[in-house]
Amino acid sequence: MQLTHLHPAFDALQRLHGAENLNSIYGAGCTTRPDLCFIFMNPTGRNIASDKSWTGLKAPWINTKHVWKLFHAVHLISTETFTEIQNRKTDAWTPEFARTVYAELSANKIYVTNLGKCTQLRATPVSNTVFRAYLPLLDTEISTIAPKKIMTFGNQVSSLFLGRSIKVSDMRKQSLPKQIGTQTFPVFPIYYPVGQGMRNLPLAIEDILFAIKS
Repeated sequence: MQLTHLHPAFDALQRLHGAENLNSIYGAGCTTRPDLCFIFMNPTGRNIASDKSWTGLKAPWINTKHVWKLFHAVHLISTETFTEIQNRKTDAWTPEFARTVYAELSANKIYVTNLGKCTQLRATPVSNTVFRAYLPLLDTEISTIAPKKIMTFGNQVSSLFLGRSIKVSDMRKQSLPKQIGTQTFPVFPIYYPVGQGMRNLPLAIEDILFAIKS
């Protein structure tokens, strides 16, 4: 469910670029040839798994609600799981529930990660310089799991990962190749669907459904 051999390197970067009292958050899900890999930006302290007292899976979006609307709308989590997520009060995720959610994603051949694993206290902008420090590790992460398709969320993540300037609004329903070593992966830039990007959630859903079927 996770590439644990990469965690020490992510933790070293957390000490350099993240909040000193928070944990790194790692990628999680299907680690063997997933159908889809989702690459978001970076975690924040809203993720309960970033707390030093957390004993469970340190994976993206634990103890949040909005992004799971996206996963449910594109049929990657069940209505039962989605309803349970939405009904849970703040800080009510348990390690057992987090593992159940990610086990379902894994069974559905989904892997979820962030470009930067450096957890910040709040959703403050992260510089390209910091994100670039993570790119070699992200390339290793992607080449190891070897996903069939990759979704990158937002202009910044898409541009850095693909190594060229990307404007998501100009790239709807299109993919670009990403070569890592001898492997080439189709990458679909997608609107960022969380925070201020919530207004673009319907467009993100539409484009992901297109990418799944393409």
